[in-house]
Amino acid sequence: MKKRREEAIKSSPLVAVKLAGHFAEQILEQLVTATRSFPISARVDLQIALNEIFSKQLRAELVGVHRRYGHETLTFSELLATENYAPVIAPLQHLEVDIGEGTPAACLTQGLWLGTADSIRFAVLLSSGMNYGRHTGMHVEVAVPPGEEGALLSRKVLDDLEKLVKRASSYRGKVISLEEADHYGGHGHAGSVRVHKLRKVSRDELILPSKTLQLLERNVSGFIKQRSQLKKLGMPVKKGLLFYGPPGTGKTYTIHHLASQLPDHTTLLITSEQVALLDHYFQLARFLQPSMVVIEDVDLIARARESMNGPCEESLLNKLLNEMDGLREDAEVIFVLTTNRPQQLEAAISSRPGRVDQAIEFPLPDAEGRRRLVRLYACGLELPDSVVEAIVRRTENASGAFIKELMRRSAQFCLQDGHAGRLTQGDLDSALDEMLFSGGSLNVKLLGGPHLNASQ
Repeated sequence: MKKRREEAIKSSPLVAVKLAGHFAEQILEQLVTATRSFPISARVDLQIALNEIFSKQLRAELVGVHRRYGHETLTFSELLATENYAPVIAPLQHLEVDIGEGTPAACLTQGLWLGTADSIRFAVLLSSGMNYGRHTGMHVEVAVPPGEEGALLSRKVLDDLEKLVKRASSYRGKVISLEEADHYGGHGHAGSVRVHKLRKVSRDELILPSKTLQLLERNVSGFIKQRSQLKKLGMPVKKGLLFYGPPGTGKTYTIHHLASQLPDHTTLLITSEQVALLDHYFQLARFLQPSMVVIEDVDLIARARESMNGPCEESLLNKLLNEMDGLREDAEVIFVLTTNRPQQLEAAISSRPGRVDQAIEFPLPDAEGRRRLVRLYACGLELPDSVVEAIVRRTENASGAFIKELMRRSAQFCLQDGHAGRLTQGDLDSALDEMLFSGGSLNVKLLGGPHLNASQ
């Protein structure tokens, strides 16, 4: 009889039969389980932690599990089923996750570990947290026999797992954003983490007025250098900055510079449509600190209450304010908010010390700034001084973005006309004519060149 039972266990693909063989005489319905849930952003770190636990601390057999339908989280209760599309043993399935390294990280979609520790048989189930078919994170469940010894083992496994997850931090020091999963209702669910490859921007490429540069250096790099001393004095070490100015004046470019100059900080990029994920972002900011949280076009979220169109918009503003206020003063988090319309900002953001500590203006470039921008965006093309001065003169009140596009189009005309890498006055005139007149006033506005003196 016993032999036939063992043969059935070996030949049956049902997970329930495999569990029955592992737990031997233990009645499966009497098993006690404990669970922990992890956000989807911790998926890679969770896999690293599981690998370490089952390679150094516990010995266990790993088997793949599969079920035909998966609209809800897979738990041990479902594994015990023996009919109606019951879960079966299957090949291990992995998902490749980009973490900004040379190769992606391989993460189990779901798996079952069966092992013994100090004569106590246990099982650990990894599965995707699901809610009506939508991913909500990762689910880890430990099953042990009833009794104090089993309870202590399951608690130790889960506690060790959580500590290892917090220690791993695969996204620390990188530039990331969250992708929102499809969902019903008004609550946002993070679907995955996206790692951004931002272009490194050196200090020499940051062409801004000296006053702007001084404020940046004092409130970012200087502040970070003195942060540990400020903390020892019991002073707040979180920081809020507001970058404001016309479009195309270098706000986003400066953020790229800061991200590349703060390699030990994790940068989290938040766009206005991701405001529903603010709680996930702030959770990550606390977990991965020191961090820099960037909210671009914050006026779309935090415009003055009297100009809002309804309670939904006000609730988004309140969510942002609550998350900013909820951070402890010793949190090593820097906020960078950007706006092209500072006059439309809600006073609770722009006039409240502790949320924004320093506003930094990004004005349109002056003559010297335009001269340096021309040289930078020429990208090695030969430029006679007369052409440079003509560009500086004719781009008064233009943004840096306009000058960048002007140089690209001038280079295109230069290459088209076969001028052998030397930009001429004719190339410049052709580019300006196309940008200022052919597309009409809307084109000028789109390119960041309002009120240009094009007749000189």
